[in-house]
Formats: sequence, C-alpha cells, structure tokens
Amino acid sequence: MQSFRTEIENPVVEKDILELERKIHQFKEGGLDEEKFRSLRLARGVYGQRQQGVQMIRIKLPYGKVTANQLHRICAVSDEYSTGRLHITTRQDIQIHYVDLDKTPELWAKLEKDEVTLREACGNTVRNVTASETAGIDVDEPFDVSPYAEALFKYFLRNPISQEMGRKFKVSFSASDADTGLSYMHDLGFIAKINNGIKGFKVMLGGGLGSRPRHADVLFEFLASDKIIPLMDGVIRVFDRYGERKSRAKARLKFVLKDIGLDGFKTLLAKEQKAIPYKIFPIDALAYPKIEISKKPVPKVVVEDKNAFEKWKSTNLVAQKQGGFVAIGIKVLLGDFYTDKARLLADLVQNYAAGEIRLSLRQNILIPYVREELIPFFYTELKKLGFVEAGYNKALDITACPGTDTCNLGIASSTGIAKELERVIKAEYPQYIGNSDVVIKISGCMNACGQHNMANIGFQGMSIRTKDKLVAPALQVLLGGGNIGNGEGRFADKVVKVPSKRGPEALRLILNDFDANGNGRSYADYYAQKGEPYFYDFLKPLTDIENLSQEDFIDWGTTEKYKKEIGIGECAGVVIDLIATLLFESIEKIRNAEETLVEEKWAASIYHSYSSMVNSAKALLTAEKTKTNTHASIIRDFDEKFIASGRISLEQGFEDMVLQLNKNKPTLEFAQTYLNTAKAFLTKVEAFRKSELAYA
Repeated sequence: MQSFRTEIENPVVEKDILELERKIHQFKEGGLDEEKFRSLRLARGVYGQRQQGVQMIRIKLPYGKVTANQLHRICAVSDEYSTGRLHITTRQDIQIHYVDLDKTPELWAKLEKDEVTLREACGNTVRNVTASETAGIDVDEPFDVSPYAEALFKYFLRNPISQEMGRKFKVSFSASDADTGLSYMHDLGFIAKINNGIKGFKVMLGGGLGSRPRHADVLFEFLASDKIIPLMDGVIRVFDRYGERKSRAKARLKFVLKDIGLDGFKTLLAKEQKAIPYKIFPIDALAYPKIEISKKPVPKVVVEDKNAFEKWKSTNLVAQKQGGFVAIGIKVLLGDFYTDKARLLADLVQNYAAGEIRLSLRQNILIPYVREELIPFFYTELKKLGFVEAGYNKALDITACPGTDTCNLGIASSTGIAKELERVIKAEYPQYIGNSDVVIKISGCMNACGQHNMANIGFQGMSIRTKDKLVAPALQVLLGGGNIGNGEGRFADKVVKVPSKRGPEALRLILNDFDANGNGRSYADYYAQKGEPYFYDFLKPLTDIENLSQEDFIDWGTTEKYKKEIGIGECAGVVIDLIATLLFESIEKIRNAEETLVEEKWAASIYHSYSSMVNSAKALLTAEKTKTNTHASIIRDFDEKFIASGRISLEQGFEDMVLQLNKNKPTLEFAQTYLNTAKAFLTKVEAFRKSELAYA
C-alpha cells in the first residue's frame, strides 16, 4: 500500500486518499459500521455495483471537459484496475466498473497525477457541475460559462457545508437561452445572460426528476456572476439544515421548495447571509486557460464513400462562433467506448485540434476547434475508430442509464431496449436519423438517471405481475416532455405500461402517428396539442397481459427468465443511527474544526463545529427513538427533550447556542469561540450518555 503515497503531490488530496485507505481497513476489520462506510466511500466516488464484491468508480469531470492527457490517464487506470470500458454518464462523468475495493485508493492516486478526481462524484454532496458541451464555442452564447463552472466546482469541492447533506445536489450551466444545460431540472441552474454590459445568469432553483419531477422556480431573472458562489453557499446551508434526512424519497431540495414555497425559502436564505464568508466572489474569466490549437499541416486524404461522408456532415458537425472552425460530434452508443479507441482519440485531438474533448449530457463526445479544412481528415481517422455513425444529438441518439446491467436499483434493462429501438429506427425510420425534434431517453427505474421524464418519448423500467403472479419486465411509456428554452421545460406524462418486449411496437405506433399527423410541428408541441388521452387510446392494446408468451418473461439483452431484483440504492448515502458511531463522528468533526482553524479557514472551521453539535444532539435523540429528519427538527427537539426538561444544562437554549452560526460573521474570534462551545457541548453529551448507560 505504500507505493502510491509517494506519487501524490497535493497534500490535501493525499490526506483524502489515505483517509479512504484507512477507512477501508477499518471497515474490513469490523471497526466501522457498514452504512457509515458506504456514506464515506460514496463521497469519494466509490459506488457498489449490482454484482457482489466489485465497485463502480465514478470519475468527476467538471462540465465534461477532458484533456488529452487526462483521457490517457483514465485509460491507463481503466486498463489496470477495470475492464477497459469507459461509460459516459448523463452528468458528463466517466464511470469504470468491476473495481476491487482495496485498489480504489491506489487508482485514485494515479488519476490525480493529471488532476482527475473522484471526490464527491457520488453521495450526499454537490455532484458534478454540468454545462452545455458547446460552452466556449456556442454561436448564441453571450460568453463562455466554462470559467464560472470551474470556479464553482473548485469552491465547493471538499467544502464542509456540502459533505453530509440529506441528499445529492445538482448544478448546471447553460451557454445560452437554448438552455442545453437543462436548468429547469436542477437544484440550481444558471443560464448565461448579459445585462447592461455585466456578465451574469438567470438562476433557476429547486428542479428535479425522479418519480415526482418538479420544474425549477426562477430565483433571479439576473444575478451578476460575482454573486453566484455566495448564493449557492447560502442555498446549500438552507438545504443542509431544512432538507429531509430520514426518507430518501423526500430528501431533495425540490421538496423543501414544495413545503415552504419560494418566498419561504428566500426568508431562510436571508437568515444565512451573515455566515456566508464572501458577499461577492469575483471570477476571473481571463485567467481561465487559453485554447491552444494545433497548427499541424493538413494531411492529404481521400474520402471513398462520398454519400456517407455528406450524411455524417449533415448530422455530426456543430457550428462554432470562431470563424474557420467546427466541432465534431461523436455518437457513442449508450455512452460506452473502450480504452484502445479512447487513446487514439486523445492523440487525434492533441495533434490536430485543441487537445480536449467535451462529454455531453446525452452521453456523447464533442471535439471542439477542428479546422474546417481538416474535416475530411477527421472523418477518415474517426472512421477507423468506428466513430462516424450519423445522428449526433438526433432521434437515433437514444440516452440510457446502465439499468440492470450494473445498477442496484435497476428494475428492467435500459441498454437492451435502447439497442433494439436504435435498430428499429435505422431499419424502419431512416428519416429520423437526422431528426433533432424527437428526443428518446430510457431509465431502468424511477430515479431517472436516463432522464426519461423530460424526453419527448421516454421509457422507464418497471415490472408487471400476471394473474398467476408471474413477474415480467415492463416499460412505462412517457410522452410529451421537452426543453423549451430559457429555463422552461415540460415533463412527460405517464401514458401506458407495456411488457418490455412490446417497447419497439410502442415506438412504431408513436412514430407512425407522428409521421401521419405531425404536420411539421415539434413532437413536444404535437403532443401538447393532442393530449394524453389521444395517445393512451392507440397504445392501450399493448397493455393487455392476458396472453403473454414465454418471450415476454425474458428481458432485452438476456436469455434468462426475468427476476425482479433490487438492491440497496446508493444514489445517496444512508443515514446512520448508531449512537456510538454518531458520537465518534462528532469527535472527528471537532478535529476537522481545529485543523481548519489552524489553516485560517474560519468559515470551514465554524461549519465543522456546527456539524459536530448537531450530530451530538442527533445521537441523544436517536437513543430516545426521536425522529431526526432534518437539522432544524434536531435543534428544536433537543431543546424540548433535553434543555427545557433540565436533563442537560446549558447557559442558553440549544437553538440559540448552535445558530450563532448564522448570526455572526466568520471571523477568527468567532470561529475560536464557537469551536470551544462545540467542544464543551460534546463533553456534556458524552457525560450524559455515559450516565444513562451506567443507570441502564
């Protein structure tokens, strides 16, 4: 285990990786509760697979940008520790699968050589900051959002306010009013704007997908760019305190907004302003790394199949605002590609473009800064890699999560049905290969990692039970979703549920109807005009399960009879209710507060102290079998059950004591005083717990 330690140059990263190694040993030796360990490893990008004994590793790639060097590094790690398959996610990450848990610290250390991190790629944290893959080249963008996404990513990485929230927190940046970052379905979405010469953003708050999708509210029509980080700092503080922690189904920010409304949220946000360390946080876009474009001469090539070349150009080239350049889109089936091709792609962009690629929200690859005269050369080189399939970001380009292939939560196959639907479109509906008005997305369960409920045509993996109590794989068909632009979107309606093997026939009926009656409208507009009952009527015959064949009990992509097997979901960490573990965590948080105080990070130290006090209160309430759903309820109930009753004596109420957090500016003096308060409180809690155990 010593080998990788000397390779880590950043001391903060080194501490993080060594902590993961230590916790793995502690867990395997029985000294760390399984649920607590799950929470810790998830925050470090290590996610349990459906298959026992192996892990999925999620590599965090802010706004989907990957340099050629980073791609080579990811390939090397995948070949050494995994299977050589790279999977692009709908959040612009790369996942590798079948990794040995013991090897994860070593794997992480090697990635960090090229500044690639796993930190907070999973778990109850700020997840990958996504953005339009065309950021920096978009012909309609008012400015490049990349520097702002980068700054926000760096500010919240390892930030103590966002390490143990009730659930994950997702952020997006859109380059223009087209809103290709899909702001309306994010916890926080930023759409680039310029107002009176000032760069800023329209801000969307509280969106989300899942079983109960919610359209985000407009928090600001315009917010100057130097205020977006202070704003998110406050939003996360509110979410951390008032967000649900017990029920995963209600633990997203969208439910806080649903309960208290936008005005109520603004009131809570105002109460946090004193605690936020920066009132403005200027982002120096000019300091963002400059693009370096290769000037190698154009190699001479001969394109043999002119028709295929022209078809590819019509669907896979993206215009750039920079004259003389185009971006090339690569359609990646299901987001899966392999290291042998990825290495050659890295060399290609390094030698003949700008040395980087962008991963897209639709699980594809975009190569920016290709000189127009190099288009034939790139086509011939990409063809050698199998990367010239027409239909980039078109109807043929179906998005799908891994589903039952590897995910614990998968109910039915996403990848198998996606492959079959793409086959149907190619063979029977070739006109849709170049159609960008129909978006098809598939998820293996209700959690919507495939974003099915914002698609024009969506499919969600489910199961059905016959009268004989036999279980077969099924698909919920959803229709009518879509991105309107400028923060507006529609969520799809659930229309019918059909056996999975009838999914292709459902698609045929839908496309045949659209071809006959669409009359040039977008699919979203056509659906809105017709209404859900219209589509239900002609799809209803597919719902009949009276006479299922043997084939209907076999899911796509497999030859075995279907079994509904759902494991423990790890989309967010599970709450820990072991009292001893909770108190141990409180001690660790005190240590973190002391360390950050020495490092002169006052705001961080204060939040660690706050977390320690709330955690200690939670431990005693847990012992009393009191619900600990939110930080706010923990604070309130501790006052009632322990302070007002006189069981624990404090000089003031617990709420008054702990919420000094948002009534004082983050100064050295307050950080020190607050840390001493947290230490004293922990001592009292430990003494009380000891006396209770002795009495029992």
